[in-house]
Amino acid sequence: DETTDRLFIADSGHNRLLVTSLNGDVKEIIGQGGPGLVDGDYRTTQFFNPQGLVLDSETLYVADKDNHAIRQVDLVNKRVETIAGTGNVAMTRSEQTDARATSLRSPWDLEVVDGVLFIAMAGMHQLWSFDLHSTLLSPYAGNGRESLSNGLLMQSELAQPSGLVSNGEGTLFFVDSETSSIRSASTDPTGNVETLVGSGLFDFGDRDGVGDTVLLQHPQGLCFADGFVYVADSYNNKIKRLDPASREVISILGDGQEGSTDGAWEVVQFFEPSDVSVAGDRMYIADTNNHAIRIADLKSGVVSTLVLNGL
Repeated sequence: DETTDRLFIADSGHNRLLVTSLNGDVKEIIGQGGPGLVDGDYRTTQFFNPQGLVLDSETLYVADKDNHAIRQVDLVNKRVETIAGTGNVAMTRSEQTDARATSLRSPWDLEVVDGVLFIAMAGMHQLWSFDLHSTLLSPYAGNGRESLSNGLLMQSELAQPSGLVSNGEGTLFFVDSETSSIRSASTDPTGNVETLVGSGLFDFGDRDGVGDTVLLQHPQGLCFADGFVYVADSYNNKIKRLDPASREVISILGDGQEGSTDGAWEVVQFFEPSDVSVAGDRMYIADTNNHAIRIADLKSGVVSTLVLNGL
């Protein structure tokens, strides 16, 4: 959040969240570190492999993946509460129901649009929606079958959606990891799911281009900034940029090799980056297998590694 100089990090393997300045000064540690599903204050609360985060004013929502739950962090009163999920993994499909009474399956990322929390429910191959005013939770897109098929929201087929972002104009972009694709869904419940790049469950690679010629390999996260979708193309160890209007994809960071090299865009190396977020002219990259946060200057293309101060 550039306005308040805050960076929110899901430190997944430590089962906690960090709040730092954009320059890495640690402000808060949320979670005691052990895996569990415990609500409470920052010191006593527990998470289990938290993944995607979304900030809505002074509320932070957390996709608490291995708890199969959605958590809400009150950043003013410094309290954490479970708002969706039972802690048990869902074994059957669900219809609209009360969020706290519904079992979920591997929620991976989140987005808030007009009072609705959208959830990339990777384990169910669906997007879900949660009305934050009524506590009603229901499937939103995807019929639950793992595949790549477009069409009306609930008639479409998804495959492990794991990254989710809004363009602020009625469209959700999401990563469909198992089909190595980038897709879109309308925030209008009568709308459709469409595929921008990607072909199917067994079509993957590392090829820039336009539309159907593009190949990615198990992308996991994405963000939207300045009209572009930036993608963490995880298994290709690259960051790529998608123009949703033309469907053109270009590699902008990473030489494709596993590594942790900082420097200019053409020599920088990542190791399975899993998410990206932009603040001003800087992109923050969750470089998961390097256990690091990397910062890319979008003007110069130079990448550095964030140093956390006070952890």
